[in-house]
Amino acid sequence: MGTWHTRGLRGSGLEDLINHTNDRYREKGLALIQKVPTPITPIEIDKTSRHITLAYFDQKSTVDYIGAIQGIPVCFDAKECRTDTFPLHNIHPHQIAFMKEFEIQGGVSFIILSYTAKNEIYYLPFDHVAEFWKRMEDGGRKSFTYEEIDKSYQIHSHRDMYVHYLEPLQRDLDRKQNS
Repeated sequence: MGTWHTRGLRGSGLEDLINHTNDRYREKGLALIQKVPTPITPIEIDKTSRHITLAYFDQKSTVDYIGAIQGIPVCFDAKECRTDTFPLHNIHPHQIAFMKEFEIQGGVSFIILSYTAKNEIYYLPFDHVAEFWKRMEDGGRKSFTYEEIDKSYQIHSHRDMYVHYLEPLQRDLDRKQNS
């Protein structure tokens, strides 16, 4: 269970916690991970404040984060779930396709999933997500449950790294190397 609730980013969303962790990783020379901006086209701009007041999304974005960790290309998406069941419609087909192609190119893809009611965060290896996705495409359930995920991939906080995902990433790499 993460300990960030007793620290400075209390009440922050998952992406804020990941952004903070990524900043620490960069400062320590462990990783260089960037948040992928969602491309938008402004429709209305307030002339006095110069703020965008209305816009639409240009194109489908790929994943939330992309970068390199110790020479390993990584991409991942951050998701939050309030219940024990995660609906797969929260992951888009173009994201699955991108993550699959990323892995074919030698990168590592994964999802960081926060079960907000349980105050638990998990690293979901792409091949696990792909199994749930295939089950759905084959006519099976359109979601996966908390019970179905591998609890050994739970993400814990470590000092000022609130979503310290390097440990489960290493576990994923070791598993892939040994298979």
